Amino acid sequence: MMRFPLPPVVGFFITQLVDHNTSITSAKIKVNGVPLHYKQTGQGDHAVLLLPGMLGSSQTDFGPQLKSMNKQLFTIVAWDPRGYGHSIPPARDFPPDFFERDARDAVDLMQALKFKNFSMLGWSDGGITALIAAAKYPTLIHKLVVWGANAVVTQEDLKLYNAIRDVSKWSEKIRKQMEEMYGHEYFAKTCEAWVDGISQFADKPDGNICQHLLPHIKCPTFIIHGGKDPLVPQFHAEYLHKHIKESRLLLMPEGKHNLHLRFAEEFNRLVEDFLQ
Repeated sequence: MMRFPLPPVVGFFITQLVDHNTSITSAKIKVNGVPLHYKQTGQGDHAVLLLPGMLGSSQTDFGPQLKSMNKQLFTIVAWDPRGYGHSIPPARDFPPDFFERDARDAVDLMQALKFKNFSMLGWSDGGITALIAAAKYPTLIHKLVVWGANAVVTQEDLKLYNAIRDVSKWSEKIRKQMEEMYGHEYFAKTCEAWVDGISQFADKPDGNICQHLLPHIKCPTFIIHGGKDPLVPQFHAEYLHKHIKESRLLLMPEGKHNLHLRFAEEFNRLVEDFLQ
């Protein structure tokens, strides 16, 4: 088994706000030199980190999970990766190792919050980040759930990514939500930068993002895929299932990319059953 050392963490609280209607705490803590924003709720012994997708945040991506997942069984943390949500500054960038950087930040955030072990729920880019974290820090990750994630970038994927490069072509509902969070200019520029950032993996052998790490994932893994996902074709979920030992794969025939929002009640039930 490959062993990867944990980098040092410097952390301290910067702000803390509590929504007393939902018992959700919003706070920032400095991790690896960056003030990272997160939301936290629940009092359970089982800590769970929620990892958002591209341009996503705790606010935009995980409302039904923060509100409705079992707070007696779980302590739920949803984070904003650097450059996303309320973890700005810094501005988001996409160097060749941006997924590894996010994985390190995510793990170090949970360590700074004093969670020795935890499970991860990763959506889309957050799923890729979670796969990398589970492989590189196997002693820390209890269980793993991913959906809308991929380990490689194919030529077919490049066509799908370039189709969303122009944010004016996004649905009005999602575009409005993103513009309220970021403003139009930051939203548009970051989306273009993301397409360029994710496309760089297509130049690697087999389009590799993290396929070489999949055999090193030892924790129980649950892969969920929406049968109508327009951004991540089903073969990606099947590839993950094939290469992650003893993983489970569930297809939600009517699910799209945001199946955890569209079918939140069913999704939460499935995930809670798996985590227990």
